[in-house]
Amino acid sequence: MTEKTARISKRQKIKIGRERLQQIIELCRAVEERGLDPFLVDVDDIIAVVRKYFPEWENLEDLCLDAETIHRLASVIKLQSEWVKHRSTSLYTDPFLLEEKIRKLNKEALVEIFLKAWHPIVELEQISLHSLKNAFSYWQSLVPLSERWQEAVQEETITGTVSREELVKEHILADETFAEQLESFWEELKLQTAEKVKIKYWDFVGAESYEETVHRAYMTSFLVTYGYATLEVHPLEEEIYIKPNQKPISKPKSKEQLISIPIPINYEEWSKWRKGEQDER
Repeated sequence: MTEKTARISKRQKIKIGRERLQQIIELCRAVEERGLDPFLVDVDDIIAVVRKYFPEWENLEDLCLDAETIHRLASVIKLQSEWVKHRSTSLYTDPFLLEEKIRKLNKEALVEIFLKAWHPIVELEQISLHSLKNAFSYWQSLVPLSERWQEAVQEETITGTVSREELVKEHILADETFAEQLESFWEELKLQTAEKVKIKYWDFVGAESYEETVHRAYMTSFLVTYGYATLEVHPLEEEIYIKPNQKPISKPKSKEQLISIPIPINYEEWSKWRKGEQDER
């Protein structure tokens, strides 16, 4: 074999070794992240592969790849240990072993095991003299059918008229229609965001009382639903902003706006917001 052929052969071996280590790393990562059975990984075969290609590594990148393989393998071995410990402490028995034991038992042994585990519930029901006495007393206390089936007397109701102002005063009708309230709420949102484009959700819906806060949150949900405003969620900062649209948007621009975002408006959250507002003042 010439020196050139030997170099090519060694280069191919190094390439194959890198691919094998990368495959091992991906397998171990899949076991860790997807919760697969850790015993899918044959530790002895992997150690043999690592030992086979270790003398071939010459540069730092290959040595790092080798070290990562050992690290991933150690994580899988730890998962295997935890799996065995969990099964041993929970008195786990493999279903295949149970099936094999049952197959080996004869009929007499199966019947004996069944009788030991069988606990039937027996209940006896019968009509006693006491029950008959209670039933007779019940039927005697009932009103006769001739009286029970009498037609109900309908009282004459005097009708009258009422004005809209009186209905509003009695809180039967709102002082303004829902559409008018929504438009008014939208204008308020646009005024509060005239300089800063958007506003924190709690800063907009929060009010002096908890009842008013719930009402503002209720109206805000319709602003977003009907396209008058848009919610911006920042998960890392744990902040939610609301931004008014200049015109109501009938259809969402992206699929993300179709996702329902639950926002808890409970008394505890409102109390935290109120305390923060008072501290800032």
